[in-house]
Amino acid sequence: MTDTTGYTPPRVWTWDKGSGGRFAHINRPVAGPTHDKELPVGKHPLQLYSLATPNGVKVTIMLEELLALGKAGAEYDAHLINILEGDQFSSGFVEINPNSKIPALLDRSTSPPIRVFESGAILVYLAEKFGAFLPVAPAERAECLSWLFWQMGNTPFLGGGFGHFYAYAPEKLEYPIDRFTMEVKRQLDLLDRNLAGRRYLGGDEYTIADMANYPWYGSLVLETLYDAQEFLDVESYTHVRRWATEIQARPAVQRGRRVNRIWGPEEERAPERHDASDLDI
Repeated sequence: MTDTTGYTPPRVWTWDKGSGGRFAHINRPVAGPTHDKELPVGKHPLQLYSLATPNGVKVTIMLEELLALGKAGAEYDAHLINILEGDQFSSGFVEINPNSKIPALLDRSTSPPIRVFESGAILVYLAEKFGAFLPVAPAERAECLSWLFWQMGNTPFLGGGFGHFYAYAPEKLEYPIDRFTMEVKRQLDLLDRNLAGRRYLGGDEYTIADMANYPWYGSLVLETLYDAQEFLDVESYTHVRRWATEIQARPAVQRGRRVNRIWGPEEERAPERHDASDLDI
Protein backbone atom coordinates (compact mmCIF):
# COMPACT_ATOMS: atom_id res chain seq x y z
CA MET A 1 0.00 0.00 0.00
CA THR A 2 2.57 2.57 -1.10
CA ASP A 3 1.77 5.79 -2.93
CA THR A 4 3.87 5.73 -6.08
CA THR A 5 1.83 8.18 -8.14
CA GLY A 6 4.30 11.06 -7.78
CA TYR A 7 1.39 13.49 -7.90
CA THR A 8 2.27 17.18 -8.25
CA PRO A 9 -0.61 19.58 -7.48
CA PRO A 10 -1.44 22.00 -10.31
CA ARG A 11 -1.17 25.75 -9.80
CA VAL A 12 -4.99 25.99 -9.90
CA TRP A 13 -7.14 23.02 -8.93
CA THR A 14 -10.04 22.04 -11.21
CA TRP A 15 -12.81 19.58 -10.46
CA ASP A 16 -12.48 16.08 -11.89
CA LYS A 17 -15.91 14.47 -11.58
CA GLY A 18 -14.32 11.06 -12.04
CA SER A 19 -12.28 11.18 -8.83
CA GLY A 20 -13.35 10.74 -5.24
CA GLY A 21 -13.97 7.02 -4.78
CA ARG A 22 -17.27 5.45 -3.81
CA PHE A 23 -19.18 8.69 -3.23
CA ALA A 24 -17.82 10.70 -6.17
CA HIS A 25 -21.29 11.04 -7.70
CA ILE A 26 -22.55 13.16 -4.80
CA ASN A 27 -19.42 15.18 -4.05
CA ARG A 28 -18.99 18.61 -5.60
CA PRO A 29 -17.00 21.78 -4.86
CA VAL A 30 -19.96 24.19 -4.73
CA ALA A 31 -22.92 24.71 -2.41
CA GLY A 32 -26.58 25.33 -3.17
CA PRO A 33 -29.43 23.21 -4.58
CA THR A 34 -29.25 21.10 -7.72
CA HIS A 35 -33.00 20.69 -8.19
CA ASP A 36 -36.32 22.03 -6.97
CA LYS A 37 -38.26 19.87 -4.56
CA GLU A 38 -40.35 20.74 -1.55
CA LEU A 39 -39.91 18.80 1.66
CA PRO A 40 -42.80 16.80 3.10
CA VAL A 41 -44.33 17.98 6.37
CA GLY A 42 -45.89 15.67 8.93
CA LYS A 43 -48.30 16.16 11.80
CA HIS A 44 -45.89 16.85 14.66
CA PRO A 45 -44.22 20.14 15.61
CA LEU A 46 -40.74 18.64 15.15
CA GLN A 47 -39.83 17.72 11.59
CA LEU A 48 -36.59 15.80 11.13
CA TYR A 49 -34.99 15.24 7.73
CA SER A 50 -32.27 12.64 7.99
CA LEU A 51 -30.70 9.25 7.31
CA ALA A 52 -29.47 6.70 9.85
CA THR A 53 -25.78 7.45 9.46
CA PRO A 54 -23.84 8.01 12.70
CA ASN A 55 -24.59 11.73 12.47
CA GLY A 56 -28.27 11.16 11.83
CA VAL A 57 -28.64 8.57 14.60
CA LYS A 58 -27.46 11.08 17.21
CA VAL A 59 -30.68 13.07 16.84
CA THR A 60 -33.14 10.17 16.63
CA ILE A 61 -31.60 8.69 19.77
CA MET A 62 -32.07 12.03 21.51
CA LEU A 63 -35.70 12.30 20.43
CA GLU A 64 -36.48 8.75 21.51
CA GLU A 65 -34.76 9.36 24.86
CA LEU A 66 -36.88 12.49 25.37
CA LEU A 67 -40.04 10.54 24.61
CA ALA A 68 -38.93 7.83 27.05
CA LEU A 69 -38.76 10.55 29.70
CA GLY A 70 -42.37 11.46 28.95
CA LYS A 71 -41.65 14.66 27.02
CA ALA A 72 -44.77 14.61 24.85
CA GLY A 73 -43.66 17.68 22.92
CA ALA A 74 -40.76 15.70 21.53
CA GLU A 75 -43.02 13.70 19.22
CA TYR A 76 -41.61 14.00 15.73
CA ASP A 77 -41.85 13.09 12.08
CA ALA A 78 -38.65 11.67 10.59
CA HIS A 79 -38.49 12.01 6.82
CA LEU A 80 -35.94 10.08 4.79
CA ILE A 81 -33.20 12.03 3.04
CA ASN A 82 -31.29 9.56 0.91
CA ILE A 83 -27.89 11.20 0.54
CA LEU A 84 -26.74 8.55 -1.93
CA GLU A 85 -29.43 9.78 -4.32
CA GLY A 86 -28.73 13.48 -3.78
CA ASP A 87 -31.86 14.31 -1.75
CA GLN A 88 -29.75 16.69 0.36
CA PHE A 89 -29.33 18.99 -2.64
CA SER A 90 -33.05 19.67 -3.12
CA SER A 91 -34.18 23.28 -2.79
CA GLY A 92 -36.39 22.38 0.18
CA PHE A 93 -33.59 20.72 2.12
CA VAL A 94 -31.05 23.44 1.33
CA GLU A 95 -33.53 25.99 2.70
CA ILE A 96 -33.31 24.23 6.08
CA ASN A 97 -29.63 23.32 5.87
CA PRO A 98 -27.57 25.39 3.43
CA ASN A 99 -24.67 23.01 4.08
CA SER A 100 -26.59 20.11 2.45
CA LYS A 101 -25.74 17.60 5.17
CA ILE A 102 -28.04 15.47 7.30
CA PRO A 103 -29.57 15.81 9.82
CA ALA A 104 -31.68 18.95 9.70
CA LEU A 105 -34.54 19.87 12.05
CA LEU A 106 -37.48 22.22 11.64
CA ASP A 107 -39.31 23.20 14.82
CA ARG A 108 -42.81 24.25 13.77
CA SER A 109 -43.97 24.84 17.35
CA THR A 110 -42.70 28.42 17.02
CA SER A 111 -43.76 31.25 14.75
CA PRO A 112 -41.93 31.53 12.49
CA PRO A 113 -40.56 27.97 12.53
CA ILE A 114 -36.96 27.54 13.67
CA ARG A 115 -34.46 25.66 11.54
CA VAL A 116 -31.52 23.90 13.20
CA PHE A 117 -28.71 22.19 11.33
CA GLU A 118 -25.51 20.44 12.42
CA SER A 119 -26.12 17.46 14.69
CA GLY A 120 -24.40 19.01 17.71
CA ALA A 121 -26.49 22.16 17.43
CA ILE A 122 -29.66 20.06 17.21
CA LEU A 123 -28.72 18.11 20.34
CA VAL A 124 -28.10 21.32 22.30
CA TYR A 125 -31.30 22.90 20.97
CA LEU A 126 -33.43 19.92 22.01
CA ALA A 127 -31.68 19.58 25.38
CA GLU A 128 -32.38 23.21 26.20
CA LYS A 129 -35.90 23.12 24.80
CA PHE A 130 -36.90 20.15 26.95
CA GLY A 131 -34.55 20.61 29.89
CA ALA A 132 -32.93 17.19 29.68
CA PHE A 133 -29.59 15.49 29.06
CA LEU A 134 -27.57 18.70 29.44
CA PRO A 135 -26.36 19.40 32.98
CA VAL A 136 -27.25 22.71 34.62
CA ALA A 137 -24.35 22.97 37.08
CA PRO A 138 -21.51 24.94 35.42
CA ALA A 139 -18.74 22.37 35.84
CA GLU A 140 -20.83 19.41 34.64
CA ARG A 141 -22.30 21.45 31.79
CA ALA A 142 -18.82 22.51 30.65
CA GLU A 143 -17.59 18.90 30.73
CA CYS A 144 -20.59 17.70 28.72
CA LEU A 145 -20.20 20.41 26.08
CA SER A 146 -16.46 19.82 25.89
CA TRP A 147 -16.97 16.17 24.96
CA LEU A 148 -19.79 17.11 22.58
CA PHE A 149 -17.60 19.56 20.69
CA TRP A 150 -14.67 17.16 20.90
CA GLN A 151 -16.77 14.76 18.87
CA MET A 152 -17.78 17.40 16.35
CA GLY A 153 -14.19 18.49 15.82
CA ASN A 154 -12.41 15.12 15.92
CA THR A 155 -14.71 12.61 14.25
CA PRO A 156 -14.09 14.01 10.73
CA PHE A 157 -10.63 12.44 11.08
CA LEU A 158 -12.40 9.11 11.65
CA GLY A 159 -15.06 9.42 8.94
CA GLY A 160 -13.68 11.68 6.25
CA GLY A 161 -10.09 10.71 6.94
CA PHE A 162 -9.65 7.10 8.06
CA GLY A 163 -12.98 5.82 6.75
CA HIS A 164 -12.49 7.35 3.33
CA PHE A 165 -8.95 6.18 2.71
CA TYR A 166 -9.31 2.77 4.38
CA ALA A 167 -12.72 1.78 3.00
CA TYR A 168 -13.84 4.02 0.13
CA ALA A 169 -10.92 5.54 -1.76
CA PRO A 170 -10.27 4.13 -5.25
CA GLU A 171 -6.71 3.16 -4.21
CA LYS A 172 -5.15 1.90 -0.97
CA LEU A 173 -2.47 4.46 -0.17
CA GLU A 174 -0.14 3.78 2.74
CA TYR A 175 0.58 7.33 3.85
CA PRO A 176 -3.02 8.60 4.39
CA ILE A 177 -4.12 5.27 5.90
CA ASP A 178 -1.21 5.32 8.35
CA ARG A 179 -1.76 8.99 9.14
CA PHE A 180 -5.46 8.68 9.92
CA THR A 181 -5.11 5.29 11.64
CA MET A 182 -2.67 6.88 14.07
CA GLU A 183 -5.17 9.65 14.81
CA VAL A 184 -8.15 7.31 15.25
CA LYS A 185 -6.20 5.11 17.65
CA ARG A 186 -5.17 8.23 19.58
CA GLN A 187 -8.85 9.17 19.84
CA LEU A 188 -9.81 5.69 21.05
CA ASP A 189 -7.03 5.76 23.60
CA LEU A 190 -8.20 9.16 24.84
CA LEU A 191 -11.77 7.92 25.21
CA ASP A 192 -10.58 4.75 26.92
CA ARG A 193 -8.49 6.69 29.44
CA ASN A 194 -11.39 9.05 30.18
CA LEU A 195 -13.89 6.22 30.62
CA ALA A 196 -11.56 4.25 32.89
CA GLY A 197 -12.59 6.52 35.75
CA ARG A 198 -16.19 7.41 34.95
CA ARG A 199 -19.36 5.73 33.76
CA TYR A 200 -20.14 8.17 30.97
CA LEU A 201 -18.04 10.65 29.04
CA GLY A 202 -18.91 13.60 31.28
CA GLY A 203 -19.11 11.73 34.57
CA ASP A 204 -21.93 9.78 36.22
CA GLU A 205 -24.72 11.29 34.10
CA TYR A 206 -25.81 10.16 30.63
CA THR A 207 -25.89 13.24 28.40
CA ILE A 208 -25.92 14.49 24.84
CA ALA A 209 -22.14 14.01 24.83
CA ASP A 210 -22.70 10.26 24.98
CA MET A 211 -25.45 10.42 22.37
CA ALA A 212 -23.10 12.25 20.00
CA ASN A 213 -20.07 10.01 20.46
CA TYR A 214 -21.74 6.61 20.71
CA PRO A 215 -22.96 6.30 17.07
CA TRP A 216 -19.40 6.78 15.82
CA TYR A 217 -17.15 5.16 18.40
CA GLY A 218 -19.68 2.62 19.60
CA SER A 219 -20.19 1.41 16.04
CA LEU A 220 -16.43 1.31 15.59
CA VAL A 221 -15.70 -0.91 18.61
CA LEU A 222 -18.86 -3.06 18.72
CA GLU A 223 -19.98 -3.41 15.12
CA THR A 224 -18.62 -3.26 11.58
CA LEU A 225 -18.00 0.42 10.87
CA TYR A 226 -15.51 0.41 7.95
CA ASP A 227 -14.84 -3.31 8.64
CA ALA A 228 -11.76 -2.16 10.53
CA GLN A 229 -12.19 -3.80 13.91
CA GLU A 230 -9.24 -6.19 13.62
CA PHE A 231 -7.09 -3.58 11.88
CA LEU A 232 -7.64 -1.11 14.72
CA ASP A 233 -7.48 -3.75 17.47
CA VAL A 234 -10.70 -2.43 18.99
CA GLU A 235 -10.80 -5.26 21.55
CA SER A 236 -8.01 -3.52 23.43
CA TYR A 237 -10.17 -0.48 24.25
CA THR A 238 -12.04 -2.21 27.05
CA HIS A 239 -13.52 0.89 28.70
CA VAL A 240 -14.87 2.24 25.41
CA ARG A 241 -16.47 -1.14 24.72
CA ARG A 242 -18.03 -1.25 28.21
CA TRP A 243 -19.45 2.26 27.75
CA ALA A 244 -20.75 1.54 24.25
CA THR A 245 -22.33 -1.76 25.31
CA GLU A 246 -24.24 -0.06 28.12
CA ILE A 247 -25.55 2.69 25.86
CA GLN A 248 -26.48 0.28 23.09
CA ALA A 249 -28.66 -1.68 25.52
CA ARG A 250 -30.90 1.33 26.22
CA PRO A 251 -34.39 0.84 24.65
CA ALA A 252 -34.52 4.42 23.35
CA VAL A 253 -31.13 3.95 21.68
CA GLN A 254 -32.30 0.76 20.02
CA ARG A 255 -35.38 2.57 18.71
CA GLY A 256 -33.45 5.62 17.58
CA ARG A 257 -30.95 3.53 15.64
CA ARG A 258 -33.74 2.17 13.43
CA VAL A 259 -35.23 5.51 12.37
CA ASN A 260 -34.44 6.48 8.75
CA ARG A 261 -32.52 3.22 8.33
CA ILE A 262 -32.72 1.73 4.83
CA TRP A 263 -30.14 -1.08 5.11
CA GLY A 264 -29.66 -4.19 7.21
CA PRO A 265 -32.27 -6.78 8.26
CA GLU A 266 -35.87 -5.81 7.55
CA GLU A 267 -36.80 -5.75 11.24
CA GLU A 268 -34.13 -3.12 11.88
CA ARG A 269 -35.38 -0.73 9.20
CA ALA A 270 -37.78 2.16 9.70
CA PRO A 271 -37.22 4.40 6.65
CA GLU A 272 -39.68 6.97 8.02
CA ARG A 273 -41.14 7.56 11.46
CA HIS A 274 -44.40 9.44 11.96
CA ASP A 275 -45.76 7.67 15.02
CA ALA A 276 -44.29 5.68 17.89
CA SER A 277 -46.02 2.59 16.49
CA ASP A 278 -43.82 2.82 13.38
CA LEU A 279 -41.03 1.36 15.52
CA ASP A 280 -43.06 -1.46 17.00
CA ILE A 281 -41.86 -4.91 16.00
